[in-house]
Amino acid sequence: MRILLASPRGFCAGVNMAIETLEEALRRFPPPIYVYHEIVHNRWVVSHFTDRGVVFVDDLNVVPAEATLLYSAHGVSPEIRRRAEELRLRTVDATCPLVTKVHREVRRFSDQGFTVLLVGHAGHDEIVGTMGEAPHAIRLIENEEQAEAVTVADPQRVAYSTQTTLSVDDAERIVSRLRRRFPALQGPARDDICYATQNRQEAVRALAAETDLVLVVGSQNSSNSRRLAEIAGAAGIPAYLVDGPEELHEEWFHPDQTVGITAGASAPESLVQGCVNYLRERFQAVVEERVLRQENVHFALPIELRTSRETVPEA
Repeated sequence: MRILLASPRGFCAGVNMAIETLEEALRRFPPPIYVYHEIVHNRWVVSHFTDRGVVFVDDLNVVPAEATLLYSAHGVSPEIRRRAEELRLRTVDATCPLVTKVHREVRRFSDQGFTVLLVGHAGHDEIVGTMGEAPHAIRLIENEEQAEAVTVADPQRVAYSTQTTLSVDDAERIVSRLRRRFPALQGPARDDICYATQNRQEAVRALAAETDLVLVVGSQNSSNSRRLAEIAGAAGIPAYLVDGPEELHEEWFHPDQTVGITAGASAPESLVQGCVNYLRERFQAVVEERVLRQENVHFALPIELRTSRETVPEA
């Protein structure tokens, strides 16, 4: 068996920053630390922090006054920020800067009187937070059918923005339909879909051309991981989204296969290596790396942690 490992894969700069932020908060502030939503969409990462006393919440009413609260990498609405201030919470903002960029775009277009067509998936944490910036002005577009059906008050004042973790191909099809319907449509100066999402999608397309089967390491609630599995499946080969090696089934494989392995932007590399070891042990697999892009992006810790000097007192 051959294993082709996609590169880049796994953690992106935004996920690294969010996880480092939570690690630093655990070091600096007294427990418990609360996080609004999952810090990133990965079951193993969330379990790792839950075991260390982090409390993940979807309702600020369960957070005690004056506690420490982190905002997840997916961002939150202005209403959540206002409510946190009312509760006198110490807040640390671990929102990915690329998500923050989308929030700024939506506010700017809304302030100028535009209807904003937000392309994304209903209920996703990132979309919920972004829509909270201007709920009166935003229309959520999930597919091409909705792009054809949406109505706006003024077709000359329409803008669009997108969720950062979409399939590039799906987003392009939807935006193309919107442009046909609204020739005056305005958009962001730069693509909203994040560099890491695009790079991982490009890598999995390349893998699919060389492999008999693709494994995508990532959780089911990870949008960017699901897109990777969909892209591989669309190439006509079996594609499985798995949290880790414990979800692999031996009947999926046979000794003369070429298996592609990649990982969503919130999946730890240790889980990728667990899958590699599974195939090595059972099928004497030989590993090759497929490098399509080099990533050198790094995001600094939030300003709250760059300026705060408070640390947990030693016992």
